[in-house]
Amino acid sequence: MKRGKKAEEAAAEGENDTASAPSKKAKAAKEPEAPILYDDPPDKMTSKDGRNANMKITSWNVDGLRAWVKKKGLDWVREEDPDILCLQETKCAEKALPAEITSMPEYPHKYWAASGDKEGYSGVAMLCKTEPIKVTYGIGKEEHDKEGRVITAEFPSFYLVTAYVPNASRGLVRLDYRKTWDVDFRAYLSELDMQKPLVLCGDLNVAHQEIDLKNPKGNKKNAGFTPEEREGFSQLLAAGFVDSFRELYPKQTNAYTFWTYMMNARSKNVGWRLDYFVLSSSLLPGLCDSKIRNKAMGSDHCPITLHIAV
Repeated sequence: MKRGKKAEEAAAEGENDTASAPSKKAKAAKEPEAPILYDDPPDKMTSKDGRNANMKITSWNVDGLRAWVKKKGLDWVREEDPDILCLQETKCAEKALPAEITSMPEYPHKYWAASGDKEGYSGVAMLCKTEPIKVTYGIGKEEHDKEGRVITAEFPSFYLVTAYVPNASRGLVRLDYRKTWDVDFRAYLSELDMQKPLVLCGDLNVAHQEIDLKNPKGNKKNAGFTPEEREGFSQLLAAGFVDSFRELYPKQTNAYTFWTYMMNARSKNVGWRLDYFVLSSSLLPGLCDSKIRNKAMGSDHCPITLHIAV
């Protein structure tokens, strides 16, 4: 998720919340409150219906693949050892991919999508230990697909879709486009879901509810927390999909996946939950755990991991 500097600072501090302005001065004399951090609990490896997890998927917005590789992101991946790794905001044309990732023997099946229009913009990737039946790129609409935002892989019992959803941008200049995207993307997912259930993962660029960001009051007019974007996500869930983290942890606060680089937001845990595993409701019985790996560094987002029995 990217914003201009002023929007970033407002998002971090909730500065659009004019009602809180007087209290800020009053608080200035007090000792700063210790940040409340989220402690990712031990992984649960058994589903509600008693099956053991047999699929592990990790998703990470890397905020630039080449920089992330230099920051030792692949060391963390090897330690986590997912069956499938999905990356967003790679910002890297296929010809410029670092050899450290293209030659990874752990993932012999690698798929890349990059922006056709702008170099160093958007982009997603999927790395698999097992070869999918079929892989497709985009959602079948040129206005969306030229930005390299979606890869879909078909496996025997499910589809996996990884997405980097468009940001409404500073000043909400792309909010109308985002609303169009939400409708078209939901239609695409619903069509897939009629064939076999799916897992959607990635940076969906929305904090769905107030519990999903540190400063909801100050961000209601900022990209990622507008009523329109939140409603778009609500409509996706209403179409038969489930936010896996909230399904398992409905009241968990302070669980975020994105922190602006400014204002020491990450050390203060002033963040947003923008990264999701969304499941077809028919996959819910096999859901084991949905993890936020907030200790992993290397990007302004942290990775998330899904354990599921499929």
